[in-house]
Amino acid sequence: MDTDLTLLRLLQLVSPGLPIGAYSYSQGLERAIADGWISTAAHAHEWLHGLMQHTMSSVDLPLLLRLYEAWQQRDEDKILYWSHFLLACRETSELRAEDHQTGQALAKLLTRLAIPEAVAWQQHPASTLATLFSLAAVQWNISAKDSALGYLWSWLENQVLCAVKLIPLGQVAGQQLLHSLASHIPQVVHHAQKITDDELGGSAFSLALASSRHEMQYSRLFRS
Repeated sequence: MDTDLTLLRLLQLVSPGLPIGAYSYSQGLERAIADGWISTAAHAHEWLHGLMQHTMSSVDLPLLLRLYEAWQQRDEDKILYWSHFLLACRETSELRAEDHQTGQALAKLLTRLAIPEAVAWQQHPASTLATLFSLAAVQWNISAKDSALGYLWSWLENQVLCAVKLIPLGQVAGQQLLHSLASHIPQVVHHAQKITDDELGGSAFSLALASSRHEMQYSRLFRS
C-alpha cells in the first residue's frame, strides 16, 4: 500500500498537469526551430539526446540528488548552496528565470499540499524547480533514484511536446521520439549518480546561443 502511494505521488509530481507553468517554456527549442537548426524528428532526437548527455547528466540530475540528500539531512546551508549553484549554471537570463519561476510555483503548490518547508521558498531568490521537486520527493518518501528518473522524464516529455507543436510533428511521431529517448533515461541517471562534486557542470553552446537569441525573438509562443 505504501509503495503504491509513493508511486502515485511520483506520477502526480511529474505530471504535465502540475500547475507550475512548465508547458510555457521550450528552453531555446523554439529559437532553434525558427533558425532552421531543427526541422525533423531526427533533428529533435539529436538535440534532446545531446542535452540529456551533456547537461542533464552532469548538472540538473546530480544537483537534484544533492538537494534530495540535503533535505533528508535538513541541512539548510547545503540546500541554499546547491540551489545557488544550479542557478549559476544557467547561462541565460531566460533559463534562470524559468528555473526560478517554476520553483516558486511549485513551492506555492506544495504549501497548499501541506508541506510547511515549502512556505519560505514561495518568494525565495534561490528557488529552483529541483529544490522544490526534491523537497516533495523526500516528503512523499520517493527514493532518490526514482526522483531522478521522474525528473528527467518530466523534462523530456515537456521538450517533446514543444517539438510536436513547433516543428510540427504528428502525435505518433512525438510518441516515437519520446519512446526512443526514454530508453536512455536509466543510463543518464546512473551516470548522474556517480558524478563527484569536482565533476559538476556542463555546457551546451547551442542551447545557450538559442536561448539568448530567443530573448530577442519578435514572435514567439514560449517564454524561453
